[in-house]
Amino acid sequence: MRKQSLFAAAIVVSMLFGACKKEKSPETGATRTAEEFLEKFGAQEQSFSFNASALPKTITLAGGTKITIPAGAFTRNGTPVTGALEVNVTEFLTRSSLIRSGVNTNHISGLLLESQGSLFIDVSNNGQAVDQALQAPLNIAVPAKGDGFTLLWAGVDTVQGNQFAWQAPPNNGQQQQRETKAVEGFYNFDFGQIGWVNCDIFYGNSSPKTTVRVEVLNNPGAMASFRASSGETFVFFCAKGANVVAQIYTPGGTNKVKSYDNSMPVGTEGRLLAFSIKDGKYYLAQKDITISAGLSEAVTLIETTEASIQAAMDALNTY
Repeated sequence: MRKQSLFAAAIVVSMLFGACKKEKSPETGATRTAEEFLEKFGAQEQSFSFNASALPKTITLAGGTKITIPAGAFTRNGTPVTGALEVNVTEFLTRSSLIRSGVNTNHISGLLLESQGSLFIDVSNNGQAVDQALQAPLNIAVPAKGDGFTLLWAGVDTVQGNQFAWQAPPNNGQQQQRETKAVEGFYNFDFGQIGWVNCDIFYGNSSPKTTVRVEVLNNPGAMASFRASSGETFVFFCAKGANVVAQIYTPGGTNKVKSYDNSMPVGTEGRLLAFSIKDGKYYLAQKDITISAGLSEAVTLIETTEASIQAAMDALNTY
């Protein structure tokens, strides 16, 4: 009888162990939320420290961007700064770096921009933020892939409550440069404020424009705000053969988003990429589409791995 009891107990333990073994657990050391994913795998800050007395000074970023800071550029509460400066710059030169960071190439009108390089510049003086408007402009040189012109933009992260888009930079009391031509491999321009800086052109497609709607089936979370400060789920449209990273974020119903009205060019081929990260689980959907008038699409999120989401983003660099 004792042998039978021990045998039965062993079976129960084995069944319990097997059930636990089948349950999928989060990846070791993996991110558990969309916000954590963006912070870990998005473009990283590059930091430079020096004294205000060392200006003018040129710093060079990992991707080849050069920023020349003139003497007298910074103030804090209107007073010229002295002492320690810390300059933190984040560089976005590829489609994957934009998506991994939760950033896009949306123009504030909804039209599509084709990115030729974006930056986020943050400066502090003795641990305190300096004024955004500069007394003398930064000179910025961004690596150029061609020899044409580009337009300059400033980012705004309060679109539709808490989303992100690009708009013309303010003059800040001085005429802000808006256009520059590539010379010797760089777009070289002056910029009169810190924060989000972009050199993009409008996506060159003169086709009639339409509104695109996307439903995310079996969405495990909520649609994400800028850089996932809330929500878990992102939807992007990437045009084939052009560095367009259009985030589709306007609410359109439960688990539904839409593009800006009449902003998406009919006939454009591209890829929808939707991903969500919640409670240490990863979800991904990809779908190649051609935009047609009044297009409505549905994508199904499939549980996957953190590495698979990154691979899908990387693949867009050559799409």
